[in-house]
Formats: sequence, structure tokens, C-alpha cells
Amino acid sequence: MQHIQSIIEAIKAYETIIIHRHVRPDPDAFGSQAALKDIISESFPSKYVFITGEDDPSLEFLTVMDDVDDETYQNALVIVCDTANAERISDQRYHLGQQLIKIDHHPNVGPYGDILWVDTEASSTSEMIYDLYLFGKDDGLVMTDESARLIYAGIVGDTGRFLFPSSTKKTFQHAAELVAYNFDRSRLYDGLYRMKDNIARLRGYVLQHFTRSASGMSTVVLTKDMLDSYGVLPMETGQLVGVLGDIQGVKAWAFFIEEDDLIRVRLRSNGPVVNGIASAYNGGGHPMAAGASISTWEQMEHIMSDLDNACQSYTDE
Repeated sequence: MQHIQSIIEAIKAYETIIIHRHVRPDPDAFGSQAALKDIISESFPSKYVFITGEDDPSLEFLTVMDDVDDETYQNALVIVCDTANAERISDQRYHLGQQLIKIDHHPNVGPYGDILWVDTEASSTSEMIYDLYLFGKDDGLVMTDESARLIYAGIVGDTGRFLFPSSTKKTFQHAAELVAYNFDRSRLYDGLYRMKDNIARLRGYVLQHFTRSASGMSTVVLTKDMLDSYGVLPMETGQLVGVLGDIQGVKAWAFFIEEDDLIRVRLRSNGPVVNGIASAYNGGGHPMAAGASISTWEQMEHIMSDLDNACQSYTDE
């Protein structure tokens, strides 16, 4: 665990610490980022600790970002959570600091930073932040109710409420310890899963209009006009991506979401590996959950072909 010790030593050494995460954040990104800030701030009250990146109104129940000016990066330690490659770091000023640390649980396809802690066996980066606390509590790291709330949210979000295969014995052990802290789990689940009526209506549209090939590949296309007609922002479609996972016969699926300047691709799977497909289209992620971006609808046809081939080749052993 030398990498964890090196991270703790770096945290101790710097007066200013700025924590980043990936663009288009999810609960694990916000949870790991904000929990790490809370742990450091409570453990070392004299330090200046900030979190940065674009805000997401749907995740404001977890935390809000800080305003960080360029000068703050001088002689600062920068830590990036839950981000596989540098291109996906939210707020590209991450390189302005004096030292850079990567903490992530995605496949290490885009190494960056002076210290790298990558654990692909972890269910989430939030789980890793709890590991960091456990390793460093004898060195002065402190866990608070707020830290526990944020870590628990990140774990729940990235494990699909502990339904995904990434949920291990250690994941459940961590969750059992975290729920002993004083935070409102019911309110947290409401924030994570309560759906606005317009998104629920769009969910109904998705269930009525998805396509499925003979191989078990399913696709959904959400154009900008369609999103506008339901009053749904592209970032809010993340609440819908898992909806096809429980449909019998669906092996893997793709959501194609039109934004102003590109088409966002969200890939999910019940078996076939999809992160290799994503990496070929400016993306990446986990074997069963990945994302990409394309610029034309013609490229969508290529991704559909790749995904169909993956489904045809997959056998459920």
C-alpha cells in the first residue's frame, strides 16, 4: 500500500489542495471528490481544500463546487478522483498545481499524475476513499458523518444499489460501517433516485421506442428536439440509461443523446464488454458501463455495428 502512504504524505505536506473529478459527473465522482475534501479539512483544519468542476443541479443535494482562481494552484497539490484519462478531467487547470495525484477505479488506459492509485477491483472511487481513511486513520485522518454520507452515496450510485457484480464482500463491509454514521439514508436515496415527472415521461417514451436486434443489442436515440419537447437536459438522461437492463433478451444497449455540438453515447451491458468500443470513439469506462462521443449520425451506425458484433460473440457461460 505504498501508493496510499505516498498520497497521505503528500496531503500532509501541502498547505493547499484542490480536488477534481470527471466531466458529466455521477454520484461517485461527486461523492469521492467531496468526501476527500471533508476528510482532509476535518483532519487538518489549517489546510485550504477546494473542489472544482462544472456544477450539476441534479447532484447539488450532495455538494456544490468551490470558486477557485488560477493563483490558488500555485504550489498546490492537485488530486483527481474517478477519472480514467486526463481529457475527461473537469476543469482543465489540473496541471497548474505543483504535484498531481490520480485516484481511480477505472482501467488505467490513460495514466497521468505523479502518484497513481488505480484499483480496478474497487466498486467505486468512493470505496477507495474509505480505504484511504482506514489506512490513514492512525496518521490522523478523520471520518465525519458528512464524509460517510458522501462515500455511501458514491458507492450506492456506482454499484446500482449493490446490484452490480462490482459489489464485493469488502463493498458490503464498508457499507455496513458507513451506515453506522449519522446521516439520513432515506433522504439520500430520494436525492439519488427520485425522478421528476418530465424525466419519468421520457422514460415511458424510451420503453415504448427502444429497438432490439436478434443478437440482443438494444438502442435508444434521443435527439435534441426530443429532449427539448420533454424539457429534459442531456445531463439528466443519466437517470434513464439503466432502464433497459432488466428487459429479457437485452445483452447490451446504447443511448445516443444529441447535444449542441456532439452526440453523447452511453453504453451499458449485461455481459458483452463495451469499454473497448467506447475507447475507439473518444471514450472509455468500465467493461459493462462506458461512454463515448461522436460527431455524426453515420458514426452511430458504426457503434451499433460494433455493439451488435459484441453481442453476437458473447456467450453466457
